[in-house]
Order: sequence, then structure tokens, then C-alpha cells
Amino acid sequence: MKIGFLGGSFDPVHFGHLIAAQDVLEQFHLDRLLLVPAAQAPLKPHDIQSTPVDRLTMLRAATEWDRRLEISDYELRKGGISYTVDSVRHFRTQFPQDELFWIIGGDQLPLLHQWKEIGELVKMIEFIFLERPKHPTKHHVAIEGLRLHRCDGHLIEISSSELRERVLAGRSLHYFCPQKVIAYIEGKKLYR
Repeated sequence: MKIGFLGGSFDPVHFGHLIAAQDVLEQFHLDRLLLVPAAQAPLKPHDIQSTPVDRLTMLRAATEWDRRLEISDYELRKGGISYTVDSVRHFRTQFPQDELFWIIGGDQLPLLHQWKEIGELVKMIEFIFLERPKHPTKHHVAIEGLRLHRCDGHLIEISSSELRERVLAGRSLHYFCPQKVIAYIEGKKLYR
């Protein structure tokens, strides 16, 4: 099987995440795609404001109707800083014979060499990076053994931090997030 993993804070999950997941599923003909919410991202230590339960609930609300997407709470249960290499070791034991792909934004490529144990990581998993369609970029990533694939995505300029600021300013999240996610944020008074 071909299995993809899309990590992130998902605080909150938005249409940018979901469209990226669909683009990768379709272009790479993945059999499964797991969304992997991070407990704490190493390169964005202050990026998470809501609880693991809130983020999981929002992810489930956004994707419950779509059988192509699954959610892994591995990093949330583990806690602490979520290093991709630790998660990939875990998933590699779960899926020893399968082709595994870690999905990143094109903006992460220049930082990839800084990832913990990147030399080990590239032996265990292939990378798919999302890029704007019809906007070729020249990425030179000098990491020995890196298997890197480009996905032309419908990338939308939405960030979770921008959405949290919108809530704080009393502005609408309509057309940025699924309606069930918006209802949850309003009901729980998140990001205020």
C-alpha cells in the first residue's frame, strides 16, 4: 500500500489542509492518508493554543464524512516535542512493507536539513512537497538519499495562526474552515 502522512498543528484545521490532502491523494494514488496532529512542533514552539482533545475533535468534525482520510493521535498521546523521525519509526513498525510518504509544504524544503536525524529519516520514508501549480520553483535540497516528489497543489494562503487572530478580532471564519469546525470553535469559545 501507499500511505501518506500529513502532520501539523491543525489549530484549527482549515480548507488549506484538506485541499492539500486531497491533492496528494489524487496525484499520488495513495491508498491511505493519515492526518497527524503534533503535540508540539519543534520549529514552531508557540504555535498551539487549544488542547489535544479540541484539535482532535475539530479534525474529526472536518473529515468524518471522508473515508479517504484517517487521523492518527500518536503524537498527541506521546506528548512532548513531535519529531518526525520518532513518528516515522512508529509508523514504519505499523506498516513495515508499505510505501510511506511524509507530506510537507514547499516552504519546509529549505529547512529540511535541520530536521532531527534527517539522514535516518530519508532512509525510512519518501517526501512529497506541495507546490503552487504552474509556478515552478528551484529547490536545491542537498540531503543524501532524499527521495523527493513534487505535488502541484491548489495551495491556498490560509494559516491557522491567521484564523486564530480572526477569531480574536471577532471576524468570521466562514469560507476558511468547514462549518462543523466553526461551530465547535464558537461553542467552545476557542482562541478568545
